[in-house]
Amino acid sequence: MNDINNINGSGDIILSLQNVSRHFRLGGNTVKALDGITYCFKKEKMTAIVGKSGCGKSTLLNLIGSLEKPDSGEIFVGDLCLNKLSERETVNFRRKKIGFVFQSFNLIPNLTAIENVMLPLEFTNNKKRKEKIEIASRLLNAVGVGKDRFGHTPGKLSGGEQQRVAIARALVNNPEIILADEPTGNVDDDTGRKIIKILKDLTAEGKTVVIVTHDITIRDISDETVNLHDGRIII
Repeated sequence: MNDINNINGSGDIILSLQNVSRHFRLGGNTVKALDGITYCFKKEKMTAIVGKSGCGKSTLLNLIGSLEKPDSGEIFVGDLCLNKLSERETVNFRRKKIGFVFQSFNLIPNLTAIENVMLPLEFTNNKKRKEKIEIASRLLNAVGVGKDRFGHTPGKLSGGEQQRVAIARALVNNPEIILADEPTGNVDDDTGRKIIKILKDLTAEGKTVVIVTHDITIRDISDETVNLHDGRIII
């Protein structure tokens, strides 16, 4: 781990990738989605992952979030090597350490806003329902969803409201790392700026935020930027 930390000249590292590759077979060809990536993500910072479509951005995010495993190389969160986790340990890691925000929101259509936010709590602890409601309500308020919208299903919410609900859901288990895949892709510009501010503000609250994006506004306000091209980081 010391060699990894020295790459960026800082010990304030939460997430480290060392020579990570992920390849896919497409027809008779091998597609190198990621090809020997080495990088360190700093604690309590916002990092933007940018590049053209197909350059490996979403694959990188999936590996960080342990939705996929690399074909080679190692991924560490702190001193924990994600490659060595069992399937059950991987699920527990995701539930406790990672919050996901997706472009398509991925809300459960027949659940209300507050029920969507409460859902992850059903799998991770034995809090009483009243406490779960209090936690979800506090988070919805924090991301700017009015109380009068708590009882609405996603189909009755605007795109911006749905993304705010998705952010609240990502925060409900108090994860260390927030991973966002094109979080402003399905909202208008004004709403997008508000979503960006919410995500940026999370770093001041001790969260590490990693965002895959084509949005130059996110890139410009991020603390760090990872530029990908054909599965490799370019400077």
